[in-house]
Amino acid sequence: MSVGVGVFGDLGETFPIHRVLAAKSYGKIRLIITAMDNSPSPAEPYLRMHAVNIYVRDQDRSLRFYVDQLGFDLAFDARLQSGQRWVAVGPPDGEAVLALIAPEPDSREHKLIGRATHIVFLTDDLPAKFREWSRRGVRFRHTPRLRRMQFGRPLPLANQAPVWGAVYTRFEDIDRNSFALVSFDEVSRSLEDQRRAAARKLESERRAAQELEIARQVQARLFPQTLPACGTLDYAGSCIQARQVGGDYYDFLNLGQGRLGLVLGDIAGKGIAAALLMANLQANLRSQCAIALDQPRRFLQSVNRLFYENTTDSAYATLFFAEYDDRMRHLRYANCGHLCGLLLRSDHSVTRLDSTATVLGLFEQWDCSIGEFQLCPGDILALYTDGITESFNAAGEEFGEHGLIDALRRHQDLPPQAMLVAVLDEVRQFSPHEQHDDLTLIVARCGG
Repeated sequence: MSVGVGVFGDLGETFPIHRVLAAKSYGKIRLIITAMDNSPSPAEPYLRMHAVNIYVRDQDRSLRFYVDQLGFDLAFDARLQSGQRWVAVGPPDGEAVLALIAPEPDSREHKLIGRATHIVFLTDDLPAKFREWSRRGVRFRHTPRLRRMQFGRPLPLANQAPVWGAVYTRFEDIDRNSFALVSFDEVSRSLEDQRRAAARKLESERRAAQELEIARQVQARLFPQTLPACGTLDYAGSCIQARQVGGDYYDFLNLGQGRLGLVLGDIAGKGIAAALLMANLQANLRSQCAIALDQPRRFLQSVNRLFYENTTDSAYATLFFAEYDDRMRHLRYANCGHLCGLLLRSDHSVTRLDSTATVLGLFEQWDCSIGEFQLCPGDILALYTDGITESFNAAGEEFGEHGLIDALRRHQDLPPQAMLVAVLDEVRQFSPHEQHDDLTLIVARCGG
């Protein structure tokens, strides 16, 4: 059951229908203040009614009436700097509040206690509200009545006749302040329809949020949970997603015989769609990685074929795959349309691991070449997605590849996990506004 509050003339007055329809624009239990529903556009200053003053003799006594008997909520109970107490209540589903003011006995406002307030409460089921409040001891001046009202023009909602019926009554608070309680047939139905629509929307949003949270938890488990042991390479990876789920992917694969696979990919798109493609790519990589040790080229061809067959024509991913030989400190890699990897040598030179193939998933016939490097103690390998280099500051400048290299150099003496955290912190300090893309980074240092 819901009750809205509004300020009207006496119910006996004939007023244009748009004054009643203003309640419709507020959804369930809403406030009718002006004759027209002049909702401000986004460019106009915000405006709504704050409170309606009700003059009472005893605020505590009136507060108990409105809360206990009418079922209203306490909006606030505050003490002003002047020492005056300000108490306000409101219908549980309403936007307006009633300020319960206890004026000085000799004031003009004190003479207004016990008079008609010209405030109208609107409910979708007046008989039910009448029975409920009567059981709670609320005094009504008469039982609900049906009144026919003639309006100057037809309802704009459809082609209804210009004559309406309304059920109404009047009730009093403990100070004999009187209020109207009405239930307009069309407005009540409109309120009910809007309440149900709002409830459906709220439930839909709740379910979507719940499903998105489940998707986030599932995707989090797709990232590596443990790091395969590696004696000569210390490494770490991280993905900071711009949304709850995303399309960036990194992984560490135990390829057997002292070989470690480092994988970093970026799915085209964002959100749920990209997350599903990311899960598909991860499944393809892990299911085929048994052949990566001896035949990395064939391994990636198989991954491309599965990704091509199981996704739409427009789906694709960039991928950087590296295989590290723990015993020989030897690195083999394939860069499938991804940003170049960075190999920061201990002699301060930088080697870029450029693309050796096109992206995965767009072409059925696909091939790649394999690049090879020998790593030395102190060399640092960095793999990253464009969320890092394309982060921009207030001036529109990008962090860029040079910014990443400089950050890695500044923190090169840290262990890879601490280095990774420090670099990502620099990126976020450089671009402190809302994150627009996933930030994914792998850092690995060759040891002695």
